[in-house]
Amino acid sequence: MSEHDKVNLLNLDQAGLQAFFAEQGEKAFRATQVMKWIYQFGVEEFGAMTNLAKGLREKLDQVAEIRPPQVVSEQRSEDGTVKWLLQIDNGNCIETVFIPEDHRGTLCVSSQVGCALDCTFCSTAQQGFNRNLSTAEIIGQLWVANQRLHAIPRQQRTISNVVLMGMGEPLLNFDNVVRAMNIMMEDNAYGLSKRRVTLSTSGVIPALDRLKQVSDVSLAVSLHAPNDELRDQLVPINRKYPIKELMAACQRYIADDSRRKITFEYVMLAGINDSEEHARQLIKLLRQIPSKINLIPFNPFPGTDYRCSDAATINRFRDILMEAGLMTVTRKTRGEDIDAACGQLAGKVEDKTKRKLRRASESMPINRVGT
Repeated sequence: MSEHDKVNLLNLDQAGLQAFFAEQGEKAFRATQVMKWIYQFGVEEFGAMTNLAKGLREKLDQVAEIRPPQVVSEQRSEDGTVKWLLQIDNGNCIETVFIPEDHRGTLCVSSQVGCALDCTFCSTAQQGFNRNLSTAEIIGQLWVANQRLHAIPRQQRTISNVVLMGMGEPLLNFDNVVRAMNIMMEDNAYGLSKRRVTLSTSGVIPALDRLKQVSDVSLAVSLHAPNDELRDQLVPINRKYPIKELMAACQRYIADDSRRKITFEYVMLAGINDSEEHARQLIKLLRQIPSKINLIPFNPFPGTDYRCSDAATINRFRDILMEAGLMTVTRKTRGEDIDAACGQLAGKVEDKTKRKLRRASESMPINRVGT
């Protein structure tokens, strides 16, 4: 059997591993043993799995592998943020970011090579789109990060939170993302609480409704505008799934648990979406939805015409929302000196959409609408 024919066990959740070992004529408990070795101890060589019989270890060497993405480069910010460029095939690389804080460590994980959407303020979107990541390539980012941080999840929780907020729209890679999240929350793997795994979406409503049926991870919504006219410009998927439908889907997602809130992400763009009138529209939109609002200072990238709102404007916007009773925080920019801040991830994408070529030949006018 060639290397390409081997089963990458990082692609399999607990149920998948059990099915794999059943095919090998082994008992289901082997899946638990191997899962613990892979994720709790970071082992990638079957020979090191000492509670497996020698014959089984030799057999696994022939038919299976543990193959995470390969680290191309590592950058460390002055604020402690770490960004890895990971190669996933000969033509494509993705980026993954670790953000350390006083009481938690958050890993920002990518779900696609580039992004199939076309949000105008996001560096990833300007790179175009190549393909979805496999489950192995998604969970492999967490595996690699633990290795590079010298963390053994069984003994220490260096990475306490995972957010699918990196490159790509997670709900457009539904099955692989859900399988990876299952591994993140599996007790025999990383054992993260469902409140510590957050999926961020721009609003793919059918997939969001489907997600509610199979998972109850925390939800973040990339809103960025309080009305359809402006959101159509900033987040073009809004033309297919407008705000009213998106808000209804958000309410459905948390309908069964009165304690849950949805995080709404709102990037602050000078002269675009940051007026007091926009704040009042946002209050009206979100008043009936249990929510938390993250105001995100815009992080510039080469070629963009957008500018970040100044501190006074952001503070006034926040104060208006808070005075209306909406929980609102301004996200602290992290990793900006290594282009690891929100909206800056780019990686290396062999664009199948020709988006980069199209953008190079077109001007990008910014219409100040919706005020």
